[in-house]
Amino acid sequence: MNEEAIYCIGCGAKVQTENSEEKGYTPASALEKGIESGQVYCQRCFRLRHYNQLEKVESSDDEFLAMLNSIGDEDALVVNVVDIFDMYGSMIPGLHRFVGNNSVLLVGNKVDVLPRSAKKVRIQNWMLQQSHQVGLRPIEALLVSGKNGDFIEELLQSIEKHRKGRSVYVVGVTNVGKSTVMNQIIKVATGNNEDIITTSRFPGTTLDQIKIPLDDGSFIVDTPGIIHEHQMAHVLSAKDLNLVSPQKEIKPITFQLNPEQTLFLGGLARFDFLSGERSSFTCYFANELKIHRTKLEKADDFYTKHVGSLLQPPTLDEVGEFPKLVRKEFNLKEASDVVFSGLGWIAVHHPAKIAAWIPEGVDVVIRKPII
Repeated sequence: MNEEAIYCIGCGAKVQTENSEEKGYTPASALEKGIESGQVYCQRCFRLRHYNQLEKVESSDDEFLAMLNSIGDEDALVVNVVDIFDMYGSMIPGLHRFVGNNSVLLVGNKVDVLPRSAKKVRIQNWMLQQSHQVGLRPIEALLVSGKNGDFIEELLQSIEKHRKGRSVYVVGVTNVGKSTVMNQIIKVATGNNEDIITTSRFPGTTLDQIKIPLDDGSFIVDTPGIIHEHQMAHVLSAKDLNLVSPQKEIKPITFQLNPEQTLFLGGLARFDFLSGERSSFTCYFANELKIHRTKLEKADDFYTKHVGSLLQPPTLDEVGEFPKLVRKEFNLKEASDVVFSGLGWIAVHHPAKIAAWIPEGVDVVIRKPII
């Protein structure tokens, strides 16, 4: 084996052939073939790429935070990728402290699944507002699709405009599609149409920094995803995550509700119309997520009886005990979007008193309508 360190081009982990339980493991025979082909993948990335099998490898938050800390010591541009369906769960706690004086470019992923009627400028403004609330002051907010490559060229133009010869660090929490966006950047920048970085819908795919050299001697650096405990993804099985993560353009569903009626979003969340005039409520969620209507007075018993069966997801035999739903009440004075982090939103078109229920630790926020 070559004594010089070799790194997996899929996740960035240092390749080793000794311990199959540790990150970066690959059999010696596979390593030799990888060296010959010029594409070395660890066994974990190989299985994920070819068989969609994800083997969990322990890697601590401390390691990730140490990497973030090092960014503040450099003169660089920071590109922060977030999930526009989960802004709260997408924000890296304390990122403004880690980046130091470096500029931050905010990139919202998954624009391809938004309804075409969504106003992108409103979404960008909302992203900036959410960032300001946690102390982050991005220089710009952009929307892209890591899946389809939409607006990647615009992102590259913005990166080139703001980096001014410096290296670029791409950061984000797990499960926002950061590595998918990186693959699109590489394709556009190099003309290479093959995915290089390992991607999946499972949290925590990139295990170490992956550096892509630029012509001027600087780098675009893909960093590991920081684990944010308040993501919906962390309370779901892989099967359920596929159901609630929109894979194509959302088709809204409108319900005419009377006061004291309830909508269940599968068994993951709940929306109560407490008081106000009979009105329409438009739901923007993954097309596969089933929505059930019932009377408010029967809602508690309905949930207890049907969660995990009629109200799926969650699939209880896969996730075990599901977190209890926590109630948050809002008195909406004007048309608003009620955003369920990691799921989608309900557009309330008229003043109303409502209650939103979400798994403990996950957030629900109110914003101005984007449609």
